[in-house]
Amino acid sequence: MPGNKEFGAINDHCRSQVIICMTVEEYECIRLIDYENLMQEECAERMKVARTTVQRIYNDARKKLADVLVNGHILKIEGGDYELCENNTQGFGCHRCRKKNYICEYTEKE
Repeated sequence: MPGNKEFGAINDHCRSQVIICMTVEEYECIRLIDYENLMQEECAERMKVARTTVQRIYNDARKKLADVLVNGHILKIEGGDYELCENNTQGFGCHRCRKKNYICEYTEKE
């Protein structure tokens, strides 16, 4: 899970009351692709979803980030359809799937 879950402008004159909600899987997609420099296919393997699903999640997340940056809105990371690995009690990686991400399975909404 993300250590920081809320972000926003620090200037009082730019502070917006609009809250943009980013799901945990959108955050994970940004983290894997942009922070860990994985390709969409590798991200899909980690999240156990189709590459086209990753592409959709990633595009949605980028639009939200752009809105937050351009308009000075508040970004809040919460919700989504995902499962945390039940065996991850150490906080540094999943022992069940041996990956360093905490989201081991994503369930797409129907």
